[in-house]
Amino acid sequence: MTNKVFVFGNQDIEPDATPLLILPELRQKLPDIEFIELDPNEEWGEDRNITVIDTVEGIKEVTVFDDMSDFVSAPRVTMHDFDALANLRLLKKLGKIEKIKIVGVPPTISKQEALGKVSAILLST
Repeated sequence: MTNKVFVFGNQDIEPDATPLLILPELRQKLPDIEFIELDPNEEWGEDRNITVIDTVEGIKEVTVFDDMSDFVSAPRVTMHDFDALANLRLLKKLGKIEKIKIVGVPPTISKQEALGKVSAILLST
């Protein structure tokens, strides 16, 4: 089982809020996992193998991604547009991340369905 999981999201933007909305229940269901709510552009610490829960547009089911090449970059015009994927790719390029597992949550999934599927994935890894 994964020991530490980074959780991204934005509670002010409904389609991006699901990972944060299920966080209290994840902490209750999986007390052996340390869930860290984090802005993707903040410091990560020293972890080189990381697991992330984040909203992923363009998927219909909770999906596990082991390779960032599965994603298409969002256009970036200003530093405000520097998104989670861009930061993860930079950290990988700098050698700060060796392995990554992204548990992608679709923006249209219900909170209960997301909770069940994300919990099952985390228990199996």
